[in-house]
Amino acid sequence: MKSGGGETLIITDSRTGKSHELLIEHGCLWANDLKHIKTGENDPGLMSYDPGLLNTAACKSTITYINGEKGILRYRGYPIEELAEKKSYLECAYLLIHGELPTHDQQAEWLEEINRHLSVNPLVNTLVCSFPTSAHPMAMLISSIAALSGLNPEAKNVTDTDSRQLQIVRLIAKLPTLAAWAYRHKRGLAPVPPNRELSYAGNFLYMMFHEDNKKEAISSVLEKALDILFTLHADHEQNCSTTAMRIIGSSLADPYLAVAGAAAALAGPRHGGANEEVLRMLRQIGSKDKVASHIKRVKEGEERLMGFGHRVYKNYDPRAKIIKQTAEEVFKATGVNPLLEIAIELERIALEDDYFIKRKLYPNVDFYSGLIYEAMRIPTDMFTVLFAVARVSGWLAQWLEFLRDGEQKISRPRQIYLGRGKRHVPD
Repeated sequence: MKSGGGETLIITDSRTGKSHELLIEHGCLWANDLKHIKTGENDPGLMSYDPGLLNTAACKSTITYINGEKGILRYRGYPIEELAEKKSYLECAYLLIHGELPTHDQQAEWLEEINRHLSVNPLVNTLVCSFPTSAHPMAMLISSIAALSGLNPEAKNVTDTDSRQLQIVRLIAKLPTLAAWAYRHKRGLAPVPPNRELSYAGNFLYMMFHEDNKKEAISSVLEKALDILFTLHADHEQNCSTTAMRIIGSSLADPYLAVAGAAAALAGPRHGGANEEVLRMLRQIGSKDKVASHIKRVKEGEERLMGFGHRVYKNYDPRAKIIKQTAEEVFKATGVNPLLEIAIELERIALEDDYFIKRKLYPNVDFYSGLIYEAMRIPTDMFTVLFAVARVSGWLAQWLEFLRDGEQKISRPRQIYLGRGKRHVPD
């Protein structure tokens, strides 16, 4: 067992009557210490059983801090509210990757690097175009990210510092291009080359919506709103897709394959598709005067309240507050989405109802984000794609941290075998 003083936990094994002293470090027990608690020489020792890993710390991290009880989210110590107000998404991406906000010169160099790698080999667009237009754009995005692995074989050398940095820049730069390709192919449109004179968010909107022979200006309001949404979604500690990124990375797979796997995890409706479900719920409710009856059905267990509550937050999701303010600015520019009135009434009633207050069900990041995307003319099947574009910087920061952590090994969870004992195949 680990030693060295500090806090400990003494437990008595009722099977043997023996007491065992376990080290407590950062509020955690070392799982491997449990295997020393045995009933005899042939006993493999105790394991912990934690379905979903809901109370298991699999890593030590310095990237993102969350306090769900108090509604706190910080990147590298900076409150998300301050970052969303004062910094761009690419500055936050630099912060996540490098640990500090960029200086003026570092920011200029970072932007130059990103702009240099916006374009993607046309062979990848051939792959995207091989999908039927009925395919979900997340399938196109995941496949195209994985294809980059074959086009960048040097990425397999994940222990090389310079190579790692190059692949990180490439992935952050190319995700909007790949996402825009998926959007346009699904709608039978030709791809639009990146515009290096625009911001990261502005270029993405341009690549999605540009029409030939038109010189339409990118709305500064929508550009700013999308940049804020990217910042809010950049990282969120050890969620499902981030855990997938770390587990895949533990095999020393290259970052393109790891990001493709993380994006596949994000594609599931329990993770990245929640804002789509919010819009479906609001459309199902139909009008403001029907909100109370929907709330009643939720309390009776007949309906679900989408966009409320979070696995981590037991308070108002700090990202939701920012998004609500952003939504107000967007709707001033685009006109009010009729679903907004329903959403505001739903939030008002829920936040005043003891049923939801006792259960700590507050609006989360997904409650208003779908309304903003819809106001931007972004279809619901692209919502998770945008989530992936934003989250790639967080995934890569977590991947980089994993590779630098000397305590980490290839992931190999244990199991509790409950199947049949030995039996023989009949003649």
